[in-house]
Amino acid sequence: MPTTKEISQSILPALQNLHAHASEMRSLSDAKKQQLLHRLADLLAQQESTILTENQKDLDRMSDDNPKKDRLRLTPERIQGLSHSLHAIAQLPDPTGHILSEKRMENGLHIQKMSAPLGVVGVIYESRPNVTVDVAALCIRSGNAVVLRGGSDAAFSNQILVRLIHKALQTSDVSPDCVLLLPTDRKFVSELLTADTYVDILIPRGSQSLIDFVRQHASVPTIETGAGVCHTYVSAQASLEKAADIVVNAKTSRPSVCNALDTVLVDQSVAADFLPRILTGFQEFSVEIFADPLSHTIFSEQAYPLLSKAMPEDYGREFLSYKCSVKVVKDLQEALAHIRLYSSKHSEAIVSEDPVECETFLQSVDAAAVYANASTRFTDGGVFGLGAEIGISTQKLHARGPFALEKLVTEKWIIRGDGQIR
Repeated sequence: MPTTKEISQSILPALQNLHAHASEMRSLSDAKKQQLLHRLADLLAQQESTILTENQKDLDRMSDDNPKKDRLRLTPERIQGLSHSLHAIAQLPDPTGHILSEKRMENGLHIQKMSAPLGVVGVIYESRPNVTVDVAALCIRSGNAVVLRGGSDAAFSNQILVRLIHKALQTSDVSPDCVLLLPTDRKFVSELLTADTYVDILIPRGSQSLIDFVRQHASVPTIETGAGVCHTYVSAQASLEKAADIVVNAKTSRPSVCNALDTVLVDQSVAADFLPRILTGFQEFSVEIFADPLSHTIFSEQAYPLLSKAMPEDYGREFLSYKCSVKVVKDLQEALAHIRLYSSKHSEAIVSEDPVECETFLQSVDAAAVYANASTRFTDGGVFGLGAEIGISTQKLHARGPFALEKLVTEKWIIRGDGQIR
Protein backbone atom coordinates (compact mmCIF):
# COMPACT_ATOMS: atom_id res chain seq x y z
CA MET A 1 0.00 0.00 0.00
CA PRO A 2 1.37 3.43 -0.89
CA THR A 3 1.97 5.79 2.02
CA THR A 4 1.46 9.54 1.84
CA LYS A 5 5.25 9.94 1.71
CA GLU A 6 5.50 7.63 -1.32
CA ILE A 7 2.95 9.62 -3.34
CA SER A 8 4.96 12.46 -4.82
CA GLN A 9 4.07 12.90 -8.49
CA SER A 10 0.49 11.73 -8.92
CA ILE A 11 -2.24 10.15 -6.82
CA LEU A 12 -3.79 8.33 -9.77
CA PRO A 13 -1.80 5.09 -9.32
CA ALA A 14 -2.88 5.00 -5.66
CA LEU A 15 -6.50 5.64 -6.62
CA GLN A 16 -6.31 2.93 -9.28
CA ASN A 17 -4.99 0.50 -6.66
CA LEU A 18 -7.77 1.50 -4.25
CA HIS A 19 -10.38 0.99 -6.96
CA ALA A 20 -8.99 -2.48 -7.65
CA HIS A 21 -9.43 -3.40 -3.98
CA ALA A 22 -13.01 -2.13 -3.74
CA SER A 23 -14.30 -5.57 -4.74
CA GLU A 24 -12.58 -7.08 -1.70
CA MET A 25 -14.40 -4.67 0.60
CA ARG A 26 -17.67 -5.28 -1.25
CA SER A 27 -17.41 -9.03 -0.71
CA LEU A 28 -16.80 -8.92 3.07
CA SER A 29 -19.35 -10.77 5.16
CA ASP A 30 -21.46 -9.02 7.76
CA ALA A 31 -19.60 -10.86 10.53
CA LYS A 32 -16.18 -9.89 9.12
CA LYS A 33 -17.12 -6.20 8.95
CA GLN A 34 -18.40 -6.31 12.51
CA GLN A 35 -15.23 -8.02 13.71
CA LEU A 36 -13.07 -5.45 11.95
CA LEU A 37 -14.84 -2.49 13.57
CA HIS A 38 -14.73 -4.01 17.05
CA ARG A 39 -10.99 -4.57 16.56
CA LEU A 40 -10.46 -0.97 15.47
CA ALA A 41 -12.47 0.28 18.46
CA ASP A 42 -10.20 -1.69 20.80
CA LEU A 43 -7.09 -0.35 19.06
CA LEU A 44 -8.21 3.25 19.54
CA ALA A 45 -8.70 2.66 23.25
CA GLN A 46 -5.37 0.86 23.59
CA GLN A 47 -3.41 3.50 21.66
CA GLU A 48 -4.97 6.53 23.35
CA SER A 49 -1.66 8.00 24.56
CA THR A 50 -0.04 7.63 21.13
CA ILE A 51 -3.02 9.31 19.46
CA LEU A 52 -2.93 12.19 21.93
CA THR A 53 0.80 12.66 21.38
CA GLU A 54 0.35 12.95 17.60
CA ASN A 55 -2.69 15.18 18.01
CA GLN A 56 -0.68 17.51 20.25
CA LYS A 57 1.80 18.02 17.39
CA ASP A 58 -1.09 19.38 15.32
CA LEU A 59 -2.42 21.50 18.18
CA ASP A 60 1.00 23.03 18.75
CA ARG A 61 1.00 24.35 15.19
CA MET A 62 -2.38 26.09 15.50
CA SER A 63 -3.04 29.45 17.13
CA ASP A 64 -5.18 29.41 20.27
CA ASP A 65 -7.56 31.98 18.77
CA ASN A 66 -8.30 29.83 15.72
CA PRO A 67 -11.95 28.66 15.99
CA LYS A 68 -10.94 25.37 14.34
CA LYS A 69 -8.77 24.40 17.30
CA ASP A 70 -11.63 22.85 19.25
CA ARG A 71 -12.51 20.73 16.22
CA LEU A 72 -8.90 19.63 15.91
CA ARG A 73 -8.46 18.70 19.56
CA LEU A 74 -8.68 15.07 20.66
CA THR A 75 -9.10 14.28 24.35
CA PRO A 76 -9.32 11.00 26.25
CA GLU A 77 -13.10 11.50 26.37
CA ARG A 78 -13.34 12.11 22.63
CA ILE A 79 -11.18 9.08 21.82
CA GLN A 80 -13.33 6.99 24.16
CA GLY A 81 -16.37 8.37 22.35
CA LEU A 82 -14.92 7.35 18.99
CA SER A 83 -14.25 3.86 20.31
CA HIS A 84 -17.80 3.55 21.62
CA SER A 85 -19.22 4.81 18.32
CA LEU A 86 -17.29 2.12 16.42
CA HIS A 87 -18.80 -0.59 18.60
CA ALA A 88 -22.21 1.00 17.96
CA ILE A 89 -21.68 1.14 14.18
CA ALA A 90 -20.67 -2.53 14.20
CA GLN A 91 -24.01 -3.39 15.79
CA LEU A 92 -26.06 -1.49 13.20
CA PRO A 93 -27.74 -3.58 10.49
CA ASP A 94 -25.67 -4.11 7.36
CA PRO A 95 -27.25 -1.77 4.77
CA THR A 96 -26.12 -3.92 1.82
CA GLY A 97 -27.64 -7.03 0.29
CA HIS A 98 -31.26 -6.18 1.06
CA ILE A 99 -33.85 -7.22 -1.53
CA LEU A 100 -35.74 -3.98 -2.19
CA SER A 101 -38.13 -5.44 -4.74
CA GLU A 102 -38.62 -8.75 -6.48
CA LYS A 103 -40.75 -10.01 -9.34
CA ARG A 104 -40.96 -12.82 -11.89
CA MET A 105 -41.88 -11.71 -15.37
CA GLU A 106 -44.17 -13.53 -17.80
CA ASN A 107 -41.12 -14.63 -19.80
CA GLY A 108 -39.67 -16.32 -16.72
CA LEU A 109 -37.02 -13.72 -15.84
CA HIS A 110 -36.51 -13.40 -12.10
CA ILE A 111 -35.72 -9.74 -11.32
CA GLN A 112 -34.51 -8.40 -7.99
CA LYS A 113 -33.50 -4.91 -6.91
CA MET A 114 -30.85 -5.06 -4.18
CA SER A 115 -28.97 -2.55 -2.04
CA ALA A 116 -25.24 -2.49 -2.84
CA PRO A 117 -22.14 -0.52 -1.81
CA LEU A 118 -21.35 2.66 -3.70
CA GLY A 119 -17.81 1.41 -4.44
CA VAL A 120 -15.09 3.99 -3.75
CA VAL A 121 -16.11 6.89 -1.52
CA GLY A 122 -13.91 9.98 -1.39
CA VAL A 123 -14.13 12.49 1.43
CA ILE A 124 -12.39 15.89 1.57
CA TYR A 125 -12.44 17.49 5.02
CA GLU A 126 -10.66 19.98 7.22
CA SER A 127 -9.49 20.10 10.85
CA ARG A 128 -11.49 17.23 12.35
CA PRO A 129 -9.52 14.02 12.89
CA ASN A 130 -12.64 12.29 14.27
CA VAL A 131 -13.97 12.42 10.70
CA THR A 132 -11.14 10.08 9.67
CA VAL A 133 -12.42 7.38 12.00
CA ASP A 134 -16.13 8.03 11.44
CA VAL A 135 -15.85 7.94 7.65
CA ALA A 136 -13.62 4.87 7.54
CA ALA A 137 -15.92 3.01 9.94
CA LEU A 138 -19.09 3.84 8.03
CA CYS A 139 -17.48 2.87 4.73
CA ILE A 140 -16.19 -0.41 6.14
CA ARG A 141 -19.62 -1.26 7.58
CA SER A 142 -21.28 -0.54 4.23
CA GLY A 143 -18.67 -2.41 2.18
CA ASN A 144 -17.09 0.62 0.52
CA ALA A 145 -13.44 1.39 -0.11
CA VAL A 146 -12.56 4.93 0.96
CA VAL A 147 -10.10 7.67 0.05
CA LEU A 148 -9.51 10.29 2.74
CA ARG A 149 -8.12 13.74 2.10
CA GLY A 150 -7.83 15.56 5.42
CA GLY A 151 -6.46 19.04 5.98
CA SER A 152 -2.83 19.82 6.73
CA ASP A 153 -3.88 21.11 10.17
CA ALA A 154 -4.63 17.53 11.25
CA ALA A 155 -1.86 15.73 9.36
CA PHE A 156 -0.19 14.02 12.35
CA SER A 157 -3.53 13.00 13.87
CA ASN A 158 -4.86 11.57 10.61
CA GLN A 159 -1.70 9.61 9.94
CA ILE A 160 -1.75 7.79 13.29
CA LEU A 161 -5.47 7.10 12.99
CA VAL A 162 -5.10 5.64 9.49
CA ARG A 163 -2.14 3.53 10.66
CA LEU A 164 -4.46 2.03 13.28
CA ILE A 165 -7.19 1.50 10.67
CA HIS A 166 -4.67 -0.30 8.47
CA LYS A 167 -3.57 -2.43 11.41
CA ALA A 168 -7.18 -3.41 12.12
CA LEU A 169 -7.65 -4.35 8.46
CA GLN A 170 -4.46 -6.41 8.35
CA THR A 171 -5.19 -8.30 11.56
CA SER A 172 -8.65 -9.10 10.14
CA ASP A 173 -7.09 -10.49 6.94
CA VAL A 174 -8.35 -7.58 4.84
CA SER A 175 -6.02 -5.58 2.60
CA PRO A 176 -5.10 -2.18 4.05
CA ASP A 177 -5.29 -0.93 0.45
CA CYS A 178 -9.05 -0.62 0.97
CA VAL A 179 -8.48 2.63 2.92
CA LEU A 180 -6.25 5.35 1.44
CA LEU A 181 -5.07 8.56 3.11
CA LEU A 182 -3.88 11.14 0.58
CA PRO A 183 -1.11 13.69 1.13
CA THR A 184 -2.26 17.15 2.14
CA ASP A 185 -0.43 18.85 -0.75
CA ARG A 186 -3.03 20.93 -2.59
CA LYS A 187 -1.59 20.00 -5.98
CA PHE A 188 -3.32 16.60 -5.68
CA VAL A 189 -6.81 17.98 -5.04
CA SER A 190 -7.64 18.59 -8.70
CA GLU A 191 -6.60 15.01 -9.52
CA LEU A 192 -9.00 13.68 -6.90
CA LEU A 193 -11.86 15.91 -8.07
CA THR A 194 -11.56 14.62 -11.62
CA ALA A 195 -10.75 10.95 -10.90
CA ASP A 196 -14.21 9.72 -11.95
CA THR A 197 -12.67 6.52 -13.35
CA TYR A 198 -11.63 5.43 -9.86
CA VAL A 199 -13.83 7.34 -7.38
CA ASP A 200 -17.60 6.81 -7.40
CA ILE A 201 -18.71 9.63 -5.14
CA LEU A 202 -17.08 12.61 -3.46
CA ILE A 203 -18.20 14.24 -0.21
CA PRO A 204 -16.73 17.59 0.90
CA ARG A 205 -17.03 18.34 4.61
CA GLY A 206 -15.89 21.68 5.93
CA SER A 207 -16.18 25.39 5.22
CA GLN A 208 -18.49 26.85 2.61
CA SER A 209 -15.48 27.83 0.53
CA LEU A 210 -14.28 24.21 0.46
CA ILE A 211 -17.72 22.95 -0.48
CA ASP A 212 -18.10 25.57 -3.22
CA PHE A 213 -14.66 24.74 -4.65
CA VAL A 214 -15.41 21.02 -4.83
CA ARG A 215 -18.84 21.58 -6.37
CA GLN A 216 -17.43 23.89 -9.03
CA HIS A 217 -14.42 21.77 -10.04
CA ALA A 218 -15.40 18.12 -9.52
CA SER A 219 -16.35 15.75 -12.31
CA VAL A 220 -16.83 13.02 -9.69
CA PRO A 221 -20.48 13.03 -8.50
CA THR A 222 -20.65 15.12 -5.33
CA ILE A 223 -22.85 15.18 -2.25
CA GLU A 224 -22.57 18.40 -0.27
CA THR A 225 -22.42 18.43 3.51
CA GLY A 226 -23.16 22.08 3.93
CA ALA A 227 -22.10 24.77 6.32
CA GLY A 228 -24.56 25.41 9.15
CA VAL A 229 -26.10 28.84 9.53
CA CYS A 230 -28.60 27.97 12.28
CA HIS A 231 -31.40 30.14 13.69
CA THR A 232 -33.63 29.87 16.75
CA TYR A 233 -36.87 31.87 16.76
CA VAL A 234 -38.26 32.72 20.20
CA SER A 235 -42.00 33.23 19.77
CA ALA A 236 -44.36 35.46 21.70
CA GLN A 237 -45.88 32.16 22.87
CA ALA A 238 -42.60 30.73 24.17
CA SER A 239 -41.76 29.67 27.69
CA LEU A 240 -38.98 32.21 28.17
CA GLU A 241 -37.15 30.08 30.73
CA LYS A 242 -37.16 27.13 28.35
CA ALA A 243 -36.16 29.39 25.46
CA ALA A 244 -33.18 30.81 27.38
CA ASP A 245 -31.88 27.33 28.19
CA ILE A 246 -32.23 26.26 24.54
CA VAL A 247 -30.53 29.35 23.12
CA VAL A 248 -27.61 29.26 25.57
CA ASN A 249 -27.07 25.54 24.95
CA ALA A 250 -27.27 25.88 21.18
CA LYS A 251 -24.67 28.66 21.22
CA THR A 252 -22.24 27.64 23.94
CA SER A 253 -22.14 23.85 24.31
CA ARG A 254 -19.76 23.50 21.35
CA PRO A 255 -19.68 26.59 19.15
CA SER A 256 -17.19 25.27 16.58
CA VAL A 257 -19.57 22.72 15.07
CA CYS A 258 -22.04 23.15 12.22
CA ASN A 259 -25.20 22.66 14.33
CA ALA A 260 -24.33 25.48 16.75
CA LEU A 261 -26.63 28.52 16.89
CA ASP A 262 -25.65 31.57 14.84
CA THR A 263 -28.68 33.89 14.98
CA VAL A 264 -31.37 34.43 17.60
CA LEU A 265 -34.66 35.80 16.30
CA VAL A 266 -36.98 37.05 19.04
CA ASP A 267 -40.55 38.30 18.86
CA GLN A 268 -40.77 42.01 19.67
CA SER A 269 -43.47 41.47 22.28
CA VAL A 270 -41.14 39.39 24.50
CA ALA A 271 -37.74 40.80 23.54
CA ALA A 272 -37.35 43.08 26.58
CA ASP A 273 -38.20 40.21 28.93
CA PHE A 274 -36.35 37.42 27.11
CA LEU A 275 -33.02 38.88 25.99
CA PRO A 276 -31.68 39.68 29.51
CA ARG A 277 -32.31 36.03 30.42
CA ILE A 278 -29.58 34.75 28.09
CA LEU A 279 -26.88 37.14 29.30
CA THR A 280 -25.66 35.17 32.31
CA GLY A 281 -25.07 32.10 30.17
CA PHE A 282 -23.54 34.14 27.35
CA GLN A 283 -21.25 36.08 29.67
CA GLU A 284 -19.98 32.86 31.26
CA PHE A 285 -18.57 31.92 27.84
CA SER A 286 -17.73 35.49 26.73
CA VAL A 287 -20.15 35.35 23.81
CA GLU A 288 -19.84 38.40 21.58
CA ILE A 289 -23.24 39.66 20.46
CA PHE A 290 -23.92 41.45 17.17
CA ALA A 291 -27.28 43.09 17.77
CA ASP A 292 -29.85 44.91 15.64
CA PRO A 293 -30.97 48.36 16.93
CA LEU A 294 -33.80 47.12 19.17
CA SER A 295 -31.84 44.31 20.80
CA HIS A 296 -28.76 46.53 21.06
CA THR A 297 -30.75 48.97 23.20
CA ILE A 298 -31.93 46.15 25.49
CA PHE A 299 -28.42 44.69 25.87
CA SER A 300 -26.95 48.17 26.47
CA GLU A 301 -29.40 48.76 29.32
CA GLN A 302 -28.05 45.54 30.87
CA ALA A 303 -24.48 46.85 30.39
CA TYR A 304 -23.46 43.70 28.50
CA PRO A 305 -19.74 44.17 27.79
CA LEU A 306 -19.30 42.17 24.56
CA LEU A 307 -21.75 44.04 22.37
CA SER A 308 -21.52 45.37 18.82
CA LYS A 309 -24.02 46.75 16.36
CA ALA A 310 -24.90 44.15 13.76
CA MET A 311 -23.80 44.75 10.19
CA PRO A 312 -25.68 43.21 7.24
CA GLU A 313 -22.95 40.54 6.89
CA ASP A 314 -23.54 39.36 10.48
CA TYR A 315 -26.74 37.67 9.31
CA GLY A 316 -26.24 34.52 7.25
CA ARG A 317 -22.83 34.16 8.86
CA GLU A 318 -21.58 30.87 10.31
CA PHE A 319 -19.56 32.05 13.30
CA LEU A 320 -18.04 28.74 14.52
CA SER A 321 -17.01 30.55 17.70
CA TYR A 322 -18.44 32.34 20.74
CA LYS A 323 -20.19 34.93 18.60
CA CYS A 324 -23.87 35.36 17.85
CA SER A 325 -26.16 37.75 15.99
CA VAL A 326 -29.55 38.82 17.35
CA LYS A 327 -32.56 40.34 15.60
CA VAL A 328 -35.98 41.38 16.89
CA VAL A 329 -38.85 40.50 14.55
CA LYS A 330 -42.48 41.51 14.67
CA ASP A 331 -43.99 38.03 14.30
CA LEU A 332 -43.60 34.48 13.00
CA GLN A 333 -43.93 35.55 9.38
CA GLU A 334 -41.02 37.95 9.63
CA ALA A 335 -38.95 35.24 11.33
CA LEU A 336 -39.77 32.82 8.50
CA ALA A 337 -38.85 35.46 5.90
CA HIS A 338 -35.50 36.07 7.62
CA ILE A 339 -34.74 32.34 7.72
CA ARG A 340 -35.67 31.94 4.04
CA LEU A 341 -33.22 34.70 3.18
CA TYR A 342 -30.26 33.66 5.34
CA SER A 343 -30.60 29.94 6.12
CA SER A 344 -28.07 27.43 4.83
CA LYS A 345 -30.86 24.82 5.15
CA HIS A 346 -29.04 22.94 7.90
CA SER A 347 -30.91 23.21 11.23
CA GLU A 348 -33.58 25.71 12.34
CA ALA A 349 -35.63 25.92 15.54
CA ILE A 350 -38.70 27.55 17.05
CA VAL A 351 -39.48 27.88 20.75
CA SER A 352 -43.22 28.19 21.31
CA GLU A 353 -45.95 26.67 23.48
CA ASP A 354 -48.47 27.09 20.65
CA PRO A 355 -48.72 23.75 18.80
CA VAL A 356 -50.28 25.36 15.72
CA GLU A 357 -47.44 27.87 15.49
CA CYS A 358 -44.87 25.11 15.95
CA GLU A 359 -46.45 23.03 13.21
CA THR A 360 -46.51 26.03 10.87
CA PHE A 361 -42.80 26.54 11.46
CA LEU A 362 -41.95 22.85 11.06
CA GLN A 363 -43.81 22.59 7.75
CA SER A 364 -42.77 25.98 6.35
CA VAL A 365 -39.02 25.99 6.96
CA ASP A 366 -36.94 24.36 4.23
CA ALA A 367 -34.03 22.78 6.11
CA ALA A 368 -32.54 19.34 6.66
CA ALA A 369 -33.55 19.39 10.35
CA VAL A 370 -36.30 21.54 11.86
CA TYR A 371 -36.90 21.69 15.62
CA ALA A 372 -39.70 22.73 17.93
CA ASN A 373 -38.64 23.44 21.53
CA ALA A 374 -35.19 21.85 21.34
CA SER A 375 -31.60 22.86 20.68
CA THR A 376 -30.21 22.61 17.14
CA ARG A 377 -27.17 20.91 18.68
CA PHE A 378 -28.96 17.57 18.31
CA THR A 379 -28.42 17.43 14.54
CA ASP A 380 -25.92 14.59 14.60
CA GLY A 381 -25.81 11.10 13.16
CA GLY A 382 -24.91 9.53 16.49
CA VAL A 383 -27.68 11.37 18.34
CA PHE A 384 -30.20 10.34 15.67
CA GLY A 385 -29.33 6.69 16.25
CA LEU A 386 -27.28 6.35 13.05
CA GLY A 387 -24.01 5.44 14.77
CA ALA A 388 -22.01 8.28 13.22
CA GLU A 389 -22.12 10.49 10.17
CA ILE A 390 -19.96 11.65 7.30
CA GLY A 391 -21.61 15.05 7.55
CA ILE A 392 -24.94 16.86 7.42
CA SER A 393 -26.20 17.00 3.86
CA THR A 394 -28.05 20.21 3.02
CA GLN A 395 -28.95 19.18 -0.52
CA LYS A 396 -31.94 17.12 -1.56
CA LEU A 397 -30.65 14.41 -3.90
CA HIS A 398 -29.68 11.00 -2.47
CA ALA A 399 -29.21 12.17 1.12
CA ARG A 400 -30.46 14.98 3.35
CA GLY A 401 -29.61 15.57 6.99
CA PRO A 402 -27.10 13.23 8.68
CA PHE A 403 -25.34 11.40 5.85
CA ALA A 404 -24.71 8.08 7.53
CA LEU A 405 -24.62 4.34 7.03
CA GLU A 406 -28.04 3.96 5.44
CA LYS A 407 -27.09 6.34 2.60
CA LEU A 408 -23.72 4.77 1.69
CA VAL A 409 -25.44 2.36 -0.66
CA THR A 410 -26.93 2.41 -4.11
CA GLU A 411 -29.24 0.02 -5.98
CA LYS A 412 -28.26 -2.94 -8.11
CA TRP A 413 -30.56 -4.99 -10.36
CA ILE A 414 -30.01 -8.75 -10.47
CA ILE A 415 -31.68 -10.71 -13.24
CA ARG A 416 -31.70 -14.50 -13.44
CA GLY A 417 -32.85 -16.28 -16.57
CA ASP A 418 -32.84 -19.58 -18.39
CA GLY A 419 -31.90 -18.71 -21.94
CA GLN A 420 -34.41 -15.89 -22.53
CA ILE A 421 -33.60 -13.62 -25.48
CA ARG A 422 -35.23 -10.42 -26.73
